[in-house]
Amino acid sequence: MNIEKETVQLPKLGKVKVRFSKKHRQRFRENGLKGKIKSATITYHSSGQYYVSLKLEEIVDLVNPLDFPLIPDDQIIGLDLGLNHFYIDSNGKKVDNPRYLKENLQKLAKLQRQLKNKKIGSSNYKKLQKKISKLHLHIGNQRKDFLHKKSRKLVDENQVIVLEDLNVKGMIRNRKLARSIADVGWGTFKTFITYKAVWANKTVVLVDRFFPSSRLCNGCHKKNTLLSLSDRVWVCPHCGTEHDRDENASKNIKEKGILILRSLPKSA
Repeated sequence: MNIEKETVQLPKLGKVKVRFSKKHRQRFRENGLKGKIKSATITYHSSGQYYVSLKLEEIVDLVNPLDFPLIPDDQIIGLDLGLNHFYIDSNGKKVDNPRYLKENLQKLAKLQRQLKNKKIGSSNYKKLQKKISKLHLHIGNQRKDFLHKKSRKLVDENQVIVLEDLNVKGMIRNRKLARSIADVGWGTFKTFITYKAVWANKTVVLVDRFFPSSRLCNGCHKKNTLLSLSDRVWVCPHCGTEHDRDENASKNIKEKGILILRSLPKSA
């Protein structure tokens, strides 16, 4: 791979001209290519674009989180992923959900209506198909860029990140929520955070999906069995503490993550 000339050497094809993003070009120039290239995969997208994916092997020294000195509380963060907000952290910060698919639904619907009026297989039909594919690609790229930036910021600013181990595939089976859940990209976000954390010697803790993070009062730690999904703000019936539902959940997720860390065996 030649960064300056923007080419990759592929078997049978020889040197092929490629286009690097500005971000990747700068990163490669500053740090070089880390790891050993093991293979390359070429894929074709229906928008008419070809992509080459490089598989690299790199040796990373993993560190047991309990081998660190005592981790300061402000270096541990809990995240409650949601649909109203993309996530709410245990410090009370709320990150808006960009909803890239929802923003483009009208445009997609218009193109698909136009497609229905074209003769299948005609040049105009194929042009519209490609236009729709390009829009889907654009939406996906917007979402990935957002997820990369948010995961990078979280890993850079924290030593430990605690998340719920959500069953995204199971949740998508809910027809009413499927589109909204797919639009936020929770599964991809967890993947991005995890691999970035490994590279940076940071720790990701996954809390069991059945942990009642929303129902537990973070003040007295008793469970509110009467809480419904529509209750965004609630008062603990046991101690009277008022809670923002999602902020309370993120604090409970953080505390559960700390308990999980304490239960891990130290390395010899």
